[in-house]
Amino acid sequence: MAHEGLWEQLVVLDRHETARRAKCDYLVDPDRYVVTMLKTDYEVNLAGKEIISVRPDSPPKPAGFLEQLCILAYLINARDVPLANKLVRAEALPGGQFFFRGLHRLPTEKLQEVFGHCPERLHEVAPQFDAKRCDFGDASIELTVLPRIPLTIVVWRADDEFAARASILFDQTADSQLPLDALGAAVNLVVEAIVKAAAEVN
Repeated sequence: MAHEGLWEQLVVLDRHETARRAKCDYLVDPDRYVVTMLKTDYEVNLAGKEIISVRPDSPPKPAGFLEQLCILAYLINARDVPLANKLVRAEALPGGQFFFRGLHRLPTEKLQEVFGHCPERLHEVAPQFDAKRCDFGDASIELTVLPRIPLTIVVWRADDEFAARASILFDQTADSQLPLDALGAAVNLVVEAIVKAAAEVN
């Protein structure tokens, strides 16, 4: 079973306390949490050790490997602390300077490729994720990945003088809600979803 170690950590935690920390619902019969990730509800069945996405417009389906990693790690690690409302780069998070490099580098190049010549497309897909527009760069949005984890995406337009640029910014508290590997996985899920949404808009 994928993520067996995470399941073992989760099932021994107090259910109501975990739901409070993670700002999610805990339900019984069956014993499960309901966690919203990127505007999609996921049922985390503790007895069956399975995670199912539940959407009104499609049949339930098992969560993918990265979705499972993010949700389990979040339920285990989430803390009831307020947002710092201070945006930081991944490298500014504790340990981030060494973690977010090489294979773990954040996928900003995908954002540059898709939105760099038309940053406004970022605003076009924002409603699909209940994202709000921000005032950074040539286009920017803030969306909620998990209940205590907002993410800000900023794009600067390519022109004759400069190549397109993109940044992915976190609230300063992000590392207290998710370990860095799960945080990186969450970013990859977000970028994949936004790029897919942009392709469907055209």
